[in-house]
Amino acid sequence: MPRFYQSRREFLQHAGLSAAVLPFLGNLPCLAMSNSQKPKQRLVIVFSPNGVVKKTFWPDEVGDKFQLKETLQPFSGYEDRMLIVKGVSNRIQGDGCNHIRGMGCLLTGIELRPGNIQTANSTGGWANGCSIDQEIKNFLQANPETRTRFGSLEFGVLIPDRADPFTRLVYSGPNQPVTPIDNPYEMFARLYGQVKDRENLHSIFDDLQEDLKKVRSLIPAEDRRLLDEQAAHVRDIEKALQQDQSIELNHPVPELELGIKEENINMPRLTRMNIDLIVNSLMADFARIATLQLTFSVSRLKMPWLGIEGDHHTLSHEPDKNEDAQVALTKMNKWFAEQVAHLVRKLDETPEPGGTGSMLDHTTVIWTNELGTGNTHSMDDIPFVMIGGNLGFKMGRSLKFDRVPHNRLLMSLAHGFGHHIERFGNPDYCGDGPLVLS
Repeated sequence: MPRFYQSRREFLQHAGLSAAVLPFLGNLPCLAMSNSQKPKQRLVIVFSPNGVVKKTFWPDEVGDKFQLKETLQPFSGYEDRMLIVKGVSNRIQGDGCNHIRGMGCLLTGIELRPGNIQTANSTGGWANGCSIDQEIKNFLQANPETRTRFGSLEFGVLIPDRADPFTRLVYSGPNQPVTPIDNPYEMFARLYGQVKDRENLHSIFDDLQEDLKKVRSLIPAEDRRLLDEQAAHVRDIEKALQQDQSIELNHPVPELELGIKEENINMPRLTRMNIDLIVNSLMADFARIATLQLTFSVSRLKMPWLGIEGDHHTLSHEPDKNEDAQVALTKMNKWFAEQVAHLVRKLDETPEPGGTGSMLDHTTVIWTNELGTGNTHSMDDIPFVMIGGNLGFKMGRSLKFDRVPHNRLLMSLAHGFGHHIERFGNPDYCGDGPLVLS
């Protein structure tokens, strides 16, 4: 019978394996610590900008009998695993316009520091606290049973090279924004080792084959299947990365006035590549917290693949009476929803490694935005759409609150992980405790 080891590194030393094989051992039950059998909990936060069209977004009904409007139609079939939370407001005041306060305060729940970033009518700086994903990450990393290689992973798509409060969602602490990795090849290299040249991606496993063979001979049969699944999944991503070399090689990045990387024709592909990497990194237990930032606040993303000519930010400023703009914005937000739904389906189709059910059963995916509506810059009715489970929330409902501070929702996420904080962000908005979602 295969021996059980106290740590993965002990296993490597005993078997004479190189450290290069370590990433592929993270989720094998026979190498888990004996006291770490509690079901995993994961959180993935997906951000898209510029608000939503309320009449095509929010269900009319409250409770467990609700109909999905057009924007949320991509989640059809997952109604019983959804929690649609309306009436949550970002009530943080202070420096900066609503776009950068909406962005910088969304996950931190605290004011921006004074700064010199010019907005429409004021200036602002970085957020003055850490974001809830990092708060939960720190909680998990402090416990050997839930500690992972990276703790959290920050993915992005078409994030500009500049650093300012419009472009940063995640904060590791006060005045400490975290830069998302928006190049899937760079994220791939971070996860699986340094790759000197993309053309050499034909097989990053070449140097690992002998070690992987040794590992297979030293672990139980049921773990061999998990190891083989991980290896096959990474090979699929590797092939996809090879096939999409044209992203940078054949389509030079234009220099636009906001300095953003707009390759509209590549946006769908880049998004799906990042989603594949997210699912694989969670499956390998590289991290249990992830964020996916789809562009940034005031993004001028265009979606010609939808037959839409205008850019996202400009369209979001059109009045509600401009029906053409409302239709275009609904199509754009529905496209974002389709990407989140794709992530949800992939998690649902992937068996939980070493556990029961699917990965979605152990993961809560949240889709959110920095604004409620773009043309008013309102921070009321900030979209929070949750899909998945294992945080103790009662899913399968459409809820409506009355301008509750979003700090309370952020506290609920922490409590779902067993992190029973009494406040998060600005304490003035935490007095009533976490939002009751169970």
